[in-house]
Formats: sequence, C-alpha cells, structure tokens
Amino acid sequence: MNAMVIFGLLAILMLTGMPISISLGLTVLTFLFTMTQVPLESVALKLFTGIEKFEIMAIPFFILAGNFLTHGGVAKRMINFATSMVGHWYGGLGLAGVLACALFAAVSGSSPATVVAIGSILLPAMVKAGFPNKFGAGVIATSGALGILIPPSIVMVMYSVATNTSVGALFMAGVIPGLALAATLGGVTWYRAKKFDYPRQPKATWGERWKSFRASVWGLLLIVVVMGGIYTGIFTPTEAAAMSAVYAFICAVFIYRDLGLKDVPKVLLNSANMSAMLLYIITNAVLFSFIMTNENIPQALADWMLGNGLGMITFLLAVNVILLLAGNFMEPSSIVLIFAPILFPVAVALGIHPVHFGILMVVNMEVGMCHPPVGLNLYVASGITKMGITELTVAVWPWLLSMLGFLVVVTYWPGLSLWLPQQLGML
Repeated sequence: MNAMVIFGLLAILMLTGMPISISLGLTVLTFLFTMTQVPLESVALKLFTGIEKFEIMAIPFFILAGNFLTHGGVAKRMINFATSMVGHWYGGLGLAGVLACALFAAVSGSSPATVVAIGSILLPAMVKAGFPNKFGAGVIATSGALGILIPPSIVMVMYSVATNTSVGALFMAGVIPGLALAATLGGVTWYRAKKFDYPRQPKATWGERWKSFRASVWGLLLIVVVMGGIYTGIFTPTEAAAMSAVYAFICAVFIYRDLGLKDVPKVLLNSANMSAMLLYIITNAVLFSFIMTNENIPQALADWMLGNGLGMITFLLAVNVILLLAGNFMEPSSIVLIFAPILFPVAVALGIHPVHFGILMVVNMEVGMCHPPVGLNLYVASGITKMGITELTVAVWPWLLSMLGFLVVVTYWPGLSLWLPQQLGML
C-alpha cells in the first residue's frame, strides 16, 4: 500500500512537468509528514550523510575533465587519428566516428559530452563528403552512448554510490562490453555504407597515421593515466578523476593551446552548473532510497519474487523492460538513483553479481539515451544537425536495434562483464 502511495505521488508530480529531482524531494517529504513518524532531524541528517561519500567527488572532476577536453581540441585530433586508421573502409568517416566516440568515451565519462565533441566536428565533414545527414546523425547519436559504458563513467559512479559496489571493479567490467558494443555499432555502420555505396576516404599512408597519432597522443595518454592508475592501485577512481581534470586542463591550455586562460573561468562555471544539478538529483534520490528502505519496499519485493518462484531469467527480463520504459521519461542519473536501491536487493537475493547488474543497468541507460521522448543524445544530435526528433528517431533505428540485441547478450552472459575484473583480481 505504501509503495503504491509513494510511486503514485512521484508519477503525478512528474506528469506535471516538474523536474525529477524536485519530484523526488516533494514525494519523500509529503510521505514522511503525512504517513510516518520519522523525525525531521533524521531527514536533514540523511541529506548530509547521503552525499558525504568519497566516490561522489569523482563526478564533478570527470565533468570538468570532459569539458576541458570538449573545448580543448582533443576531440578534433582523435577524429583525425581515427579517420587515418579506418577512413578508407566502407563508410570510412562513419567508422571513424564510432572509433573517435569510443576513444573520447575513454577520457570523458559522459555521453552528451561525447556527442557534442565528436558530432560538432565530424557531422559537417560527413555531409561535405557526401554522406546523407541521417546516416551521420544515426552513427554519432548511438556511438555517443559509449560515453557511459567505456570507463571512466559518471553513471557507474552513481550506481556505485547507490549500491556500495566497487567503482574500480565497475570501470574494469565496462571495458570489454564497451569495446564489443563499439564493434557492433561499427559493423552496422560498415554494412549500411556498403549496402548504399557511401563514399570512402583515400587510404592514409603509415606516415600520415603516425603524424595523426603523435598529434592526438596527449589526449590518448589520459586513458592510460586513468585506467592504469586505478588498475595498478596508484590512486582510487576519485583520485583518478581529479588527476584527469588537471591533466585535461594542462592538455587544453598549455600543450594544444586551443583553450586560452581567459576561457577557463567559463569552462569552470559550466562544470560547476552541471555538477550542482547532478548533486541535487543525488541528494533527493538518497532521501527517496531512505524512505524505500524505511518502508521495507525492496525487501518485500524480493520476498514476493522469491515466494512466487520467479527465477533469475524472468527477473532480468523484467528489469530490462522496467528500465527501458523508464528510459522513455527519465535521464540516466535519475533512473540509476531511483531504481538501483529497489532492484539491487532482489538481484543479490537471486544470486546476480552486483557488478554484472551494474553493467546491465548502464547498457539499458545507453539504449534509453537514443530513443524519444527524453533521449538526451537525440536532443544533443538534434541541436548539431538541425534535424527534428522524429526524423532522428528514424535515422537511429538500425543502430538502436543492434543495441537491443547487445543488451540481451549482456543480460544473459555475465562473463562478458565479469571476466576482466576477475582476471585482475578485483572481484
């Protein structure tokens, strides 16, 4: 009964068009004051202790690093390197887009940042080279989603905060699925380019490839700094985020010099705005999670599922359906912070590994970012291409179908996510 009241309240507030973070906070406060005896002091205490976690500090640092890289010429050099490697294949510039998105995802941690950084440079170049606008938009909108699967990932940090799962293990678990999804999207791009005989670039010489690699090496080194530092234990994921922000600043301002010192305050302000927004969502989601636990809703759900003999396969199918439906109306941060505390105890009770469950949630978020009505990547791509959301939805469907197929593989093959962290002794 209480669960019905809580979710009913949340749904009504969200349908009024109220921001999700405020809807969460109002739902919690209304329920607490009218239906429970929880003292006000404990709510205030929960607000502070909820975001008093070392891992949360990684979020503003990764956002700052991503912003420095987006404005600092790193994306342009990564595109040149990717084009020199695969530009001569069918749909070469499209394949270069997938590869550049995968490389940029490995340094930024954010999907919209990846779409903006790669799309704003590559999409005009693809149209100029003779590719249809729809093809380029479909490639970039879906490949940009790699930003939250290939580590570092802001969404993984949020899942870690919500479930107390190791961030380092989640980062390493995202490597193989991230590369596999990049290969899948690249395969679809190549097939469609071959089918419709889209233009190919002249084959680059090894000298040109070496030159483009040398130009982009400072950006690519950030992958080594973050992943190498976490794996070798030199620093924690949060310290890696701080390192990546400092490194990205040095790259953008002093090495590539595409960002002047006078532009730095603007980048800092943009990053602070985005960080404040996410931290506000986290704070309200922590309260929501607190009320769920206080009312024993996740435990009741787990008992009901186990009591009715629902197994792992059925539960994972239900989770995918719930998360894909949620992706129609909410952005990834909110989905993770609302649903992870509810579904996680059930998953653990059914013997599903917390890290595998985290990767499964992240892949669901990726799909959600590429379909309407709230697909963040579609809106970002729409701003770059000046195409309508309906037109973009038609453009992305071949890649979106392949992502749904990939979601099924990730869901029922835990080894794909767990093999690397197991080999590294992190599980």
